[in-house]
Amino acid sequence: MQLERFGQSFSPLGPRIVIEAECYNITGMTFPSPKHDHRSCTRSIVAHAEQVCAETGARLTEQRRDVLVCVAESHQAVGAYDIIERMAVHGPRPAPITVYRALEFLQGQNLVHKIESRNAFVACAERHDGSPAALLICEGCGNVSEVLDRDAASGLRAAASSQGFTVKHSVVELSGLCAHCGVVA
Repeated sequence: MQLERFGQSFSPLGPRIVIEAECYNITGMTFPSPKHDHRSCTRSIVAHAEQVCAETGARLTEQRRDVLVCVAESHQAVGAYDIIERMAVHGPRPAPITVYRALEFLQGQNLVHKIESRNAFVACAERHDGSPAALLICEGCGNVSEVLDRDAASGLRAAASSQGFTVKHSVVELSGLCAHCGVVA
């Protein structure tokens, strides 16, 4: 499969890749082995985005795709100005408002999550169907994973409702050490 990034074709799998662990699974993202090759993750995220946009009728423009690729290039959260720097390596430096608009679109399609505590973004390859995800942020390697637990989300909404509170937006962030970093600690 060939992807286009910044007007140039590239193969995210390269000539020969051995994947030690999948980055994304059916129940949510996992913390991959530090030795895994991340290009298949990026390919999977872009394919997911294309599918979501095709189903919803949303336009995944070249600019939006480029921003998504920059976010998906690693499991670590990336800020808007980091995205601008990554994009500038391959072409003209985009205006910050352009990147923020693309991120807003990607968030609206549930293709990226904003990590509020860090004002940064991480790609998402999961269908949430309106259910919020908990973001797991490793303090060791900086990788971010997500957990989608509909029962926990439902419990939080019920607890809020019992207080007469209507939830408009929910962000759950948990900081700690992933299994890879926890072994080292």
